Amino acid sequence: MIAHAQPLKAPSKLLMALEFRALPELGGFFASLPLLAASAPRGDGHPVIVLPGLATSDRSTVALRSFLKSKGYSVFGWELGRNYGPLPGIERRMVDNVRRIHEDAGRKVTLIGWSLGGIYARQLAKTLPESVRQVITLGSPFNGDPRSTNAWRLYEFTSGHKVDNREAHMGGSLADAPPVPATAIYSRTDGICAWQTCKEIPSPTTDNIEVAASHCGLGHHPAVVYAVAEKLAQPEGEWAKFDRSGWKSMVYPDPDR
Repeated sequence: MIAHAQPLKAPSKLLMALEFRALPELGGFFASLPLLAASAPRGDGHPVIVLPGLATSDRSTVALRSFLKSKGYSVFGWELGRNYGPLPGIERRMVDNVRRIHEDAGRKVTLIGWSLGGIYARQLAKTLPESVRQVITLGSPFNGDPRSTNAWRLYEFTSGHKVDNREAHMGGSLADAPPVPATAIYSRTDGICAWQTCKEIPSPTTDNIEVAASHCGLGHHPAVVYAVAEKLAQPEGEWAKFDRSGWKSMVYPDPDR
């Protein structure tokens, strides 16, 4: 776990109110589709599973999944209805889905998770490292105080689990990096989760990509979609950190600044 100088608080009421940006960001996604289609690299067809955030379903990830399908990937939702947390049987069913898709494709799976879905993705990679190629998280608070979000009460209500007991699930400690390459995409203007809790500890197999987006828009913000496509297109076994040279330096700030 990253040690922070002061206890982190949940994002302010102002940032929470600014989450309305998610709708304009969705409009920006559709407006930028021609540019994204032309600039984002095509993939190698390997399987990708996209896991939704708390209290949402596969409907929330349609935009991202549709774009990735257009780039040649075999894309799946989590296929478990609305995400109310680790209810009885959910973790086992997620594990079964990853194993099945891996075995059917004969290729390792990339896991992309939005918010709580990203926590699942990292824990699945720790549980099934032989089945997972890489992990990409979108605003997932896996580091630090679990109450440094504006959603922890909702999590406790829907899941029946206390946030203090969140380590008692598959994969062990949430803060530990998975044994596969892991990329964390986050926003300093996230109105739901303290952005500091959404970053990977720097290492040769972890990467952090900052974008200017709302929490609720991370699954379809054009800068996020492009970064995800860049990461997915890296050849298996040749994972590298995100390249911010050229025009990308104007869109993606240095996460170490």
